[in-house]
Amino acid sequence: MAEHNEMGKEGEELAAEYLVKQGYAIVARNWRYGHEEIDIIARKGDLLLIVEVKTRRSNYFGEPESFVSFAKQRALIRCANHYIDQHKFEGDTRFDIISIIMTPKGNQIHHIPNAFYPTLR
Repeated sequence: MAEHNEMGKEGEELAAEYLVKQGYAIVARNWRYGHEEIDIIARKGDLLLIVEVKTRRSNYFGEPESFVSFAKQRALIRCANHYIDQHKFEGDTRFDIISIIMTPKGNQIHHIPNAFYPTLR
């Protein structure tokens, strides 16, 4: 596996552990619909959390969360809609980003709740 893929998987593991510590239950990881994928789907009560995880070694080129494009947001929304339909989920849904910077001195985890909202566009 390529180094960036390994780092991404490690970042997703850190994000899942973080969410569990925050009281969320992980219900799916790397959930796919067609070519689209949601990194983590979690629940807390009637809240469904759709999480995109971005992991980098530094923020030299910008914060990791700044690399979640509008196209990626639209793909996450489409994928989440299919998940919600398939599982007949009827609660609230929130789209979050977990940004991770992994350095030799330690990992920085930045959780951004409500990072974006589904729109009618």
